[in-house]
Amino acid sequence: MSYDEHLISMAGGDREPERYPTEILGDNDDDGTMPDNVATLADHVVGHRIVSAERESSPGRYYGTTTALVLTLDNGKRVALRDSDDCCAYTAIESFLLQPDKVDHAIMGVGTTDGYTKWHIYADLGDVMELTVGWSCGNPFYYGYGFDILVQDAP
Repeated sequence: MSYDEHLISMAGGDREPERYPTEILGDNDDDGTMPDNVATLADHVVGHRIVSAERESSPGRYYGTTTALVLTLDNGKRVALRDSDDCCAYTAIESFLLQPDKVDHAIMGVGTTDGYTKWHIYADLGDVMELTVGWSCGNPFYYGYGFDILVQDAP
């Protein structure tokens, strides 16, 4: 199910105004990687609640280790947003804030602001979680960037 279909289904079939309209970047700023990352994350978290969020060490994309933000959902699945870097291109979570007063609400969507540097995982009453993301496509589209999003089923 696409991100837009999630919004429609969560609104009971009627499309509600987008809380965070899709950001459009210039042709030399992004090749679609960042909106694809947002849609992939939404595919895995919409309709669920976040039980916990923690940073973990994770194998790097090509070698070594990197850091991942791991979200454990109410169905036991673990969704990891693994930082990436490749020469001058990178994507990394700089900070995150989980809103404890809103975690009991099912996630309705994922949106961004400020050129994909602020990510918002939101429910009906507002943001459940906010992420501050540093990223650069480097030499446009020669090097890899974007989160590696890994999903692990409940044990």
